[in-house]
Amino acid sequence: MKNNNFKKLIGKVHLWLGLSSGIIVFIIAITGCLYAFQEEIQNSTEEYRFVKEQEDAFLPPSKLAAIAKKELPNKLLHAVKYNEKNNAVEAEFYHYEPTYYYTIFINPYTGKVLKTVNNEEGFFPFILDGHFNLWLPHEIGQVVVSVATLIFLVLLVSGLILWYPKNKNAAKQRFWFKWKNGTKWKRKNYDLHNITGFYMLIIGIIFAITGLVWGFQWFAYSYYKVSGGEKSLLYEEPLSKINTTTNAIANPLDKIWHKMQKEYPQAESIEIHPPETVASPIAANANLDKGTYWKIDYRYFDQYSLKEMNVSHLWGRQKDAKIADNLIKMNYDIHTGAILGLPGKIFAFLTSLLIASLPISGFYIWWGRNRKSKPKI
Repeated sequence: MKNNNFKKLIGKVHLWLGLSSGIIVFIIAITGCLYAFQEEIQNSTEEYRFVKEQEDAFLPPSKLAAIAKKELPNKLLHAVKYNEKNNAVEAEFYHYEPTYYYTIFINPYTGKVLKTVNNEEGFFPFILDGHFNLWLPHEIGQVVVSVATLIFLVLLVSGLILWYPKNKNAAKQRFWFKWKNGTKWKRKNYDLHNITGFYMLIIGIIFAITGLVWGFQWFAYSYYKVSGGEKSLLYEEPLSKINTTTNAIANPLDKIWHKMQKEYPQAESIEIHPPETVASPIAANANLDKGTYWKIDYRYFDQYSLKEMNVSHLWGRQKDAKIADNLIKMNYDIHTGAILGLPGKIFAFLTSLLIASLPISGFYIWWGRNRKSKPKI
């Protein structure tokens, strides 16, 4: 009797949480599906991302930065990103307030500007905004999405409790579909919700946890500390020692770039970040794994002396990263499935699609139980 009462209570919690968050969970899952192959689609449809490979050396960042600044003279250059030999260089202009985010694609051999892209416009930015903010103002939308994600996590756990069969006979139809001719639509929909929910449970929990890492600072901090993390999750640049008494080093960006090239000959990409203030460092990073981000090695150099500086936060040298550090750094790659390459993205796409079906099938279970029969005429 107590078990039945407990399940009834869990059922009510599951029902009302599902009805209150269902449409949001559906939007998050569908936009996740649509964004899954964003990189592959853009690479196949946007020719300006590629150049013809040449034997000539790449132009140094000082020259490419000057070319890019002429295109957007009133914007702040955030980084110059070198990719593979048949890829365009990406000059990124980013600022938080006022908010803007542009990428200028440049031929690294000739310096020719191939395309200037506003990263806040177009199909995929629209989809990403829906995924993170429900197309609401960021300060509102992110909270709504984060709360709905937390509710989804509760729904997964409560759904498992409701799914758990009472006996062996009941268990037979909890693991796979056994539809026969004449099986009613309501039964099929019920099985679709329960069986799909069960098999999506682990992946759904992973999606929810990795989403909550972005959504709530307290969640990210707790998740990191519980997994054994010791570093700071707050990004702070080390400060350069302002020096006005000695001659400035000529072309410091180029020197750091050559250093990174020498130390990372197999890097898939190398980014050079010009200092944004008189006290900022020259930041640089190298990505050793195409298609993922967790193996990026982050470096910081005094802009006056080019002496390397250490940091106490998470985004430092990869050789110093521990398991908890890598777990946080893998968050995006796990969330998108990129951690397993293209097969992982395909799996994440299909899983998101099935998760999107859960609010729909759940709503029809509730609607079917509460629908009143129409009066006969």
